[in-house]
Amino acid sequence: MRILERCMTQSIIRVFCLMVLIFSLLYILIDATSTLDEIIDRKIPLVILLKYYCSFLPEILVQTSSVACLISVLLTFSSLNNHNEIIAMRASGLNFWQISRPALCFSLIIAAVVFLVNERIVPETYTTTQQIRDENMILKVDRIRKDTEVIRHMTFYGLKNRLYFIDSFNPYDRMLEGITILEHDEDQNVHQKIIALRGVWTGIAWKFYECQIMAFNPFNITSPVKIKMYKEKLMDIKETPDDFLNQRLNVSMMNIRQLNQYITKFATSGAHKALQNLRVDMHRRIAFPFGNVVIVLAGLPFVLIFKTRRGETFTALGLAVCVGFLYHVINAVSIAIGKDGLFPPVVAAWATPALFTLIALGLIKTKSVN
Repeated sequence: MRILERCMTQSIIRVFCLMVLIFSLLYILIDATSTLDEIIDRKIPLVILLKYYCSFLPEILVQTSSVACLISVLLTFSSLNNHNEIIAMRASGLNFWQISRPALCFSLIIAAVVFLVNERIVPETYTTTQQIRDENMILKVDRIRKDTEVIRHMTFYGLKNRLYFIDSFNPYDRMLEGITILEHDEDQNVHQKIIALRGVWTGIAWKFYECQIMAFNPFNITSPVKIKMYKEKLMDIKETPDDFLNQRLNVSMMNIRQLNQYITKFATSGAHKALQNLRVDMHRRIAFPFGNVVIVLAGLPFVLIFKTRRGETFTALGLAVCVGFLYHVINAVSIAIGKDGLFPPVVAAWATPALFTLIALGLIKTKSVN
């Protein structure tokens, strides 16, 4: 690595670490301030608080890495621009890609780190933070409200090797709506499928209404061998409403491999809405880390367009930060549209990175920053 590239990389790393530290402190300060009354009233020990907020650090890194990476790169290049070092590099024959190579390499490394942290650490720390919060920091009234609010798109594995999908579950009324249950044999082949419009807990058992039970041949699940229809039927389901709450799966606690396995196992359920959401979430997990590279690539041209005037450099810096904000807004919209089924999952997850990459390449070419 050349001396110039080494100095640029060191500057980017210093600012990046500082920005992540600032974001972490701001998050902890805001969260602690909003829950200060609870912390004081419940006399939560300092050790518990430290464990709680330390478990947030991986999630903070994942969520703020793209903005921190963008700001660190832009501040470094703005400083170079203000001291005419960019002009000197251009005069020596370096093009845009050679000048920005340290920034792009750094963003690629951060993207890889974010991917690994999001896959291996965040699911575990998410469980830890939820457990600490539920046991120590949630007020009784909030716990009651949480336990009685309607749960949408609930899924879990139950007894008898059954896979459940519920459109909505009202814990207060103990009522299920939009029920799909897949029952597997010992070889994980679907041998029975239960569909019901509604289910009510009688206190002893579940009663399903407008129920359809289909039996399948394990070697041919494309068409059922037997179909039974019931207006209402008491079901041989051992899970109680409390079991439904305790066993539900949370996508935030899954990594890509677990999500893919879950989607594969759930693919024959016929619950297209749930499958669409899960597929979008899986592709979003893959595409998310690349946002670090795309945002940096889209922001760099604004800094390199302007030459030596300080005011114009700060204007470029502000425009580049706006690019980062717009990236996340458009990405959120694309993900929401994908979950509504208007975009295929791959398109929903990758549309924003592809769009901003094209914009960045267009800026690099039209603004003659190379």
